[in-house]
Amino acid sequence: MKYTGKANEFLRLTDLNEDNKNLIFEVNESDLTIIWNTDSPLSIVIDNIEYQLLKNEMIFLTEFHKIDSINFQSARLVRFNRPFYCIIDHDTEVSCKGLLFFGASNVPIVSISDEEFEKFDVLWKMFRLEMTSKDNLQVDMLQIMLQRLLILSVRSYKNTIQFDKLDKSQLDIVREFNFLVESNFLKHHDVAYYASLLNKSPKTLSNLFSIVSKKTPLNIIHDRIMLDARKRILYTDKSIKEIAYDLGYEDIQTFSRFFKNKEGISPIEYRVKFKNSK
Repeated sequence: MKYTGKANEFLRLTDLNEDNKNLIFEVNESDLTIIWNTDSPLSIVIDNIEYQLLKNEMIFLTEFHKIDSINFQSARLVRFNRPFYCIIDHDTEVSCKGLLFFGASNVPIVSISDEEFEKFDVLWKMFRLEMTSKDNLQVDMLQIMLQRLLILSVRSYKNTIQFDKLDKSQLDIVREFNFLVESNFLKHHDVAYYASLLNKSPKTLSNLFSIVSKKTPLNIIHDRIMLDARKRILYTDKSIKEIAYDLGYEDIQTFSRFFKNKEGISPIEYRVKFKNSK
C-alpha cells in the first residue's frame, strides 16, 4: 500500500513476504525505512554487517544504509521520504533525530515489549485502514500515525539502552552530537570540533557518553568513518587514495594505518577478501 502526493512525497506500508521482498531494496534519496520482524528471527546484512532481529524487533535505516541481503518469514515495512515527513523539521515532536535515524555509526534496533505490543499492533491496523481513505484529510491522518509510530519507538528504544539515566537536555546533546557526526564526519574527525558546535567541552561530552555507552565520542566518529570506508571500498571502483581523500585524509598512509588499526587488515586486503567472497 502506497500513498503518493503531488510533490512526490510518499509513504509505503507493506506486509512483506517472499513475493514482494524486493521492495526492501528500492531505496531512493531521502528515504527512511522501518522494518518490523513479525515472525522467526530475521537476518539482514547492511553495509556488509549482519544483524539479527527477533520477533517484534524493528530496525531503522536511512538512505545511506545499503541493504545487501535479507532473510525472513514475515515482516512489516514502513518507508517514507523527507517531503512526506521530515524528522529534522519535526524533531521537537518526535525526538528521533540522532536516535532512531542519523545516529552516526549506530543502527538502532527497537524491541517491542509484550506490554507495548498492542499499541504498535493496533496502530499498524489503523495505519492500513487509513491508507485506503481518499478524502482531503488522508495525508494529515497518515502523518499523525507515522508520528505516533516514531514516538512509541523512541520510548521503547530509550528503555533498552540506559537513556533513562539522562535528563532531557543531556539526551538532546547526545542526539545532536550523533546527528552532527553523521552530517560532518567526512571533513571533521576530532571531538573538539563537535564540542564547539554544541558549546560544550570535549571532556563534558566524554563524561556524558560514559553514562550510557562504552563508546567514547571519538569511537563514534571513528566508527562512522569506518562504516563509510568499508562501503566505498566494497561498492565503488575508486582507488584507496581517492577513498582516503573523500573521507578527509590528506594522504593514503594515514588512512591505511587508521583502517588497519580498526579492521585488522589493510584497505586493499579488505577489498580483495570480501569482493572475492561475494
